[in-house]
Amino acid sequence: MARASGVGSLPGESFLEAQRVVLGELGGDHGLPHLAEVPGRGVTAGMVGRAMALVTDLGVDLQPAGWRVSGSPESSGVDHRRARSLLAQDLDGLEELTQGWVGPLKVQVAGPWSLAATVERPRGDRVLADHGLRRDLAQALAEGVRDHVRDLRRRVGGADRLVVQVDEPALAAVATGSVPTASGFGRHRTIDRPELSDTLGWVLAAVAEEGAEPWVHSCAPGTPLDLVRGAGARGLAVDLAVVDAAGHDVLATALEAGETVALGVVPTSGAASDQGLDDGQVTERVLRWLDMVGLDPDEVGSRLVLTPACGLAGATWETARHALAACTTTARRLTSGEPEEG
Repeated sequence: MARASGVGSLPGESFLEAQRVVLGELGGDHGLPHLAEVPGRGVTAGMVGRAMALVTDLGVDLQPAGWRVSGSPESSGVDHRRARSLLAQDLDGLEELTQGWVGPLKVQVAGPWSLAATVERPRGDRVLADHGLRRDLAQALAEGVRDHVRDLRRRVGGADRLVVQVDEPALAAVATGSVPTASGFGRHRTIDRPELSDTLGWVLAAVAEEGAEPWVHSCAPGTPLDLVRGAGARGLAVDLAVVDAAGHDVLATALEAGETVALGVVPTSGAASDQGLDDGQVTERVLRWLDMVGLDPDEVGSRLVLTPACGLAGATWETARHALAACTTTARRLTSGEPEEG
C-alpha cells in the first residue's frame, strides 16, 4: 500500500494549526503523518535551530551570522534554551493531538553535514573547516537524536512505526567542495567519501539502534544517494525532478532491496507549484517513473512514499493543503488501481 507524507516544513506561525493539517491530510490509511516544522516563528524554529535544540553535549549560542558552537554545555546562550523550550512545547502539542491515535509517524532533523556547513565554530568560519569539531558536533547530534526518539516513544504511544528523516540539503555541496568560506572568496575543501559516510552513519546508526527507521532527505541535485544508502539510510527521500540517471538506479535498487523511497512528485516552487498539478498528473508522473525503472506498483507497495518535492514553508496554505492532498490521492490510486483522471 503506497503512502503519502510531507517533507516537514509548513507555512504560518502556529504549530498546532500546522500539526492539525498534517494529521487531517495524512492521518488516514494511506498517510505517514509527520511532526510539523513551522520556521515562520523565527530562527529557533528553523531546521538548524530544531537540530541544535537536540544537541546538549556542546555549548551553542546564536550570533548575528547564525548558530555557533561556543564551547562547553555551560556556555550555551539563551537562544539555545529557547530552541529547546520551543521544541518541547511542540512535542507537548503533538502528544495532545495524537491521544488515541494509532499509526506511523515521521520526524525530521538536520543532518551532520548540513549542520557542519551552516553552524559556526567558536573562532569564526564554519564547523566544516575543523575536523575535530565536525566530528564532535555529529556525535553530539547522534546522542541528541537517541534521546529524541526515546522521548517520542514515550509521548506518542500509538506510533507503531517511527521514522527519523535526516535532512541533508548541503550534502551535495560538501561532497563537491562547493561550500563557500566565511569570506566568500574561497571554498571549503572536499571531504573524503569515507568520512562523509562514517559521519552521517553515526546519526543513522543512533536512529536504528533505538528501533526507528533512518531516512535521509535531500532535494538538492547531485546528492550522492549511493553514499547515503551505504551509510545506513533505509529510506531515501528526494525531489524526483533533480534526480540524475545514477540516482534513479540507486532508488530502484533500494526499492528492490525492501527499503523505502519517498518521491517528491508535487512541485513546491516555480510555475508548476503556482498552477498546481492535478491528481491525475501526479499519478501519471509516478507511474511513468516506475515504468522507467522497471518496477510494478503492486510490487513496491508501502515501500513507496509520495511527498511534495521539498518543504512547504514558503507556500500558501491553499498550496500546501493541495500538495498533501494530491500525494494522498495518488497513493490511494496506486494501491487500488484506480485510473488517473484526465
